Amino acid sequence: MDDQLSETQCPAAQRSVNRDSLLLTAILRFPATQEEWPVRIRNLSAGGLMAELPNGTMRGELVEVNLRSIGWISGRIAWATEGRLGIAFDIPINPKDARKPVGVSELDIPPYLKKLNAKTIPGKMRRA
Repeated sequence: MDDQLSETQCPAAQRSVNRDSLLLTAILRFPATQEEWPVRIRNLSAGGLMAELPNGTMRGELVEVNLRSIGWISGRIAWATEGRLGIAFDIPINPKDARKPVGVSELDIPPYLKKLNAKTIPGKMRRA
């Protein structure tokens, strides 16, 4: 298989968009084999990402990435080196969505913060 992709086949490989440096975990799936691998995402943009993956892969291979708060995103391997790879998404995403907390339940809030967030009744405030 030819390991070369033209810039028209993979425009996100040009790095024309700003990338946010971060550290997230995600699942990388190869649809051809249904193999799934945990990966660490090092930077993310609307058009793609860079992740750490210990085993090798081929440039141009179809992949899907499960990002928290976003879900499964399809794309292609834009580049690959030892231990790292770049993925160009098929459709742009909002990278800020990946930074949003998945959810905070009432049980996750510590008791001392619950008191701070409680509504107070005017005239019933405690004096210090």
